[in-house]
Amino acid sequence: MEDKASSVREKRWSLQGTTALVTGGSKGIGHAIVEELARLGASVHTCSRNEAELNNCLQEWQKLDFSITGSVCDVSSRAEREKLMEKVCSTFNGTLNILINNAGTGRRESFLNYTSEDFSFLMATNFESAFHLCQLAHPLLKASGRGSIVNISSILGKVAVDSAALYSATKGAMNQLTRNLACEWAKDNIRANCLAPGHIRTPLLQPILENDEEFKSEQRARTPMGRLGEPEEVSSLVAFLCMPAASYITGQVICVDGGRTVKG
Repeated sequence: MEDKASSVREKRWSLQGTTALVTGGSKGIGHAIVEELARLGASVHTCSRNEAELNNCLQEWQKLDFSITGSVCDVSSRAEREKLMEKVCSTFNGTLNILINNAGTGRRESFLNYTSEDFSFLMATNFESAFHLCQLAHPLLKASGRGSIVNISSILGKVAVDSAALYSATKGAMNQLTRNLACEWAKDNIRANCLAPGHIRTPLLQPILENDEEFKSEQRARTPMGRLGEPEEVSSLVAFLCMPAASYITGQVICVDGGRTVKG
């Protein structure tokens, strides 16, 4: 009986035998998510716009004996998203357990200076890509019998900072998309959750940290834990939300921010 109980516990806290697609997996939070899922037993496919970066990652993952494949994809392109999902369908034989919409970008600008090109690019990269990939992934997630979507948003979808109105709007839209999918697709045994990281030490944030000392000091002062987060502090929660142990959690937007949003 003890062996059987132990086996049940292990399955609840494992991703062994599952399949996952993680967008934007060559660096930052996406890179940490890919490795977290692979360490827990998932077979992962990831993508990046940068072929050289992706190939370097794939070589390193191969040395670690991770079950990870990858392809070049600019998620802002509808045609490339469709090609990506065809690749995933082929790689995982028509089923998918986990979809992580992580790829995204930002552009700091005062509101009146945003252009129509800025709007189109940020919406396509951050929000439209997640919206469309969820549509494309639905039959694969449903076929798996137990699907989990985790969207990577931002605390800027919940709080305001200067020079980030457009980026914040895309993340707010992602938060609401998550809630709607959780309700609409529960009947298909697909859960949808969203993580809203605070200021995490990633390549996207690095230029601001290096060039805007006032911003860095202010954000640290407003974060109760008094420091930036690390990508692995986000990826661990992503992995949990994909496990059987999290089977009753859906429709949630969870901040991973060292307390930044509760301090105001």
